[in-house]
Amino acid sequence: MSENPDNQSTSELSLALVGSGGAGVMTAGQTLLDAAAASDYYGLMTRATGPQIRGGEAAAILRLSARPVECQDDRLDLLVAIDWNKAERFADELIVDDNSLVVADPGQGEVPAWITDSGARLVEVPFDALTREFRGARTNTIAVGLVAQLIGLEGRDVDATVRRILESKGAKLIEAALAGLELGRTAAADLAGPKRLERRPEPVEPRWLITGNEAAGLGAVRGGVRFCAAYPITPSTEIQEWLAAHLPELGGSLVQAEDELASINMCLGASFGGTPAITATSGPGFSLMVEALGLATQAEIPVVVVDVMRGGPSTGIPTRSEQSDLDIAVHGAHGDAPRLVLAPNSIGDCVTTTQWAVHLAEALQSPAVVLSDQRLGQARAAIAPPPSRDWHAQRKLAGNDTADYRRFTDAEDGVSPMALPGMPGGEYTATGLSHMESARPSASGMDHRRQLDKRRRKFAQFDFGKHWADIDGDGDLWVLTWGSTTLPAREAVARMRDRGHAIGLISIRLLSPLDTEALTEALRSCRRLLVVEQSHGGQFHRYLRSHIELPADTHLLARPGPLNITPGDIVSGLEELTLEDAA
Repeated sequence: MSENPDNQSTSELSLALVGSGGAGVMTAGQTLLDAAAASDYYGLMTRATGPQIRGGEAAAILRLSARPVECQDDRLDLLVAIDWNKAERFADELIVDDNSLVVADPGQGEVPAWITDSGARLVEVPFDALTREFRGARTNTIAVGLVAQLIGLEGRDVDATVRRILESKGAKLIEAALAGLELGRTAAADLAGPKRLERRPEPVEPRWLITGNEAAGLGAVRGGVRFCAAYPITPSTEIQEWLAAHLPELGGSLVQAEDELASINMCLGASFGGTPAITATSGPGFSLMVEALGLATQAEIPVVVVDVMRGGPSTGIPTRSEQSDLDIAVHGAHGDAPRLVLAPNSIGDCVTTTQWAVHLAEALQSPAVVLSDQRLGQARAAIAPPPSRDWHAQRKLAGNDTADYRRFTDAEDGVSPMALPGMPGGEYTATGLSHMESARPSASGMDHRRQLDKRRRKFAQFDFGKHWADIDGDGDLWVLTWGSTTLPAREAVARMRDRGHAIGLISIRLLSPLDTEALTEALRSCRRLLVVEQSHGGQFHRYLRSHIELPADTHLLARPGPLNITPGDIVSGLEELTLEDAA
């Protein structure tokens, strides 16, 4: 956390709003994030909720900053409790200390022990009572006004944000919301708050307000996807919702299928007909799609599946994040069924990686799995627009001369020209059976081996370029990670570099096929390695060891959900390694 000696202003701060379901803390958090973006700050909002469908506890966690931010900090400067309903369930992730301010409604439950024992300064604001001062005012709007006043957000930006959010709700609701903001500001006037955000000296570049799931949808359509079939499942449903609103604008369509099996098979049908297709799901739904992914491999039909991972197994923790679907994404198939597996490593990278996945799936006529997770997918951030990429769906199609057409011809590069329905002479049957080059079923060992070799060869010979990983820094100490754990890893490495340590960071984007030569070369200078992942069994670590020889002095920081790995966790792991080296 960047601090100012006068203890009045700061380049960034962290806060959270907690309350029961229906208290509106998520709406309040989004309003504050949007208002901060309007005031030229960067920001990130993540959500923490219980596993219930409706009601229960909820927390909106924000980090606002004058510089880009990708993950939450290790502690909170400000915690606002509209009520304390089951808020103790957040005790392990909402860390307050003697430098924190806690604001709570005295009539909404007893203050939990984890708050009183923290040393945080506690002040009481009667949110519920304040709602009776103006008809229609709500507690969450009052909380927004209070927080904005305490941290120094421009009142005009907050008001404009509320007007925009409620513009379709009518003048009376807007009037009540603005009155609620003013009640919150008045309540904050007598409070000594946390440090205030320092003023931006001048406007900065435009930024996007976007979630990781929305970014994945954008990447899909940028890549050329024009069909989606999906079945709603937490935490991926927002991808489907975003595509439902935008695909028709591009001449595409979306179907809400009756289940996950139907959705992926609809996508295979659309892709067989020549339309790039995508489906989105989470762990339980992905398990149901495994058989169809095998069909996509055998019949060489491109399709993209975005798996927004959550805690598992089975129903697990639908509302929290985990990186525990790596094994099934890479190896979840009977037979030898290679597929593409990619992982975005930031909210903005959800655009880039999903777009690249569409491009690769189409070019290689293969299923591609994009492993996002709840930490990325449902987080909302004010970010700089990600770089534009010239990646689009481009399939190797059969030409007009289709005499003696063989769909699965043993092409030198492993990619056989694909005929689409209606091409004269290009008729064939796409089947899950092992087949000849002509697509006719075959139980011949030679035919089976030839097709297996061909499908493996197209991955081995394809030039994936430099996008397989993000590599930063050098030295003999490295951090190796993937997906959303890249976010705290980047900040942890930056903190250690500020202390004078030379540390390198590798975040792998293309998990399968793994570029073992490039990874080995990247680790050439590495003597000590910290592998970081959000899983209980160390799936990523085991996967790496099955493909390359890691340095002898390799350490693992692995933790299951629901608690995210923080920058401080990684710093602690790196400090242990540097202390060992000093000893």
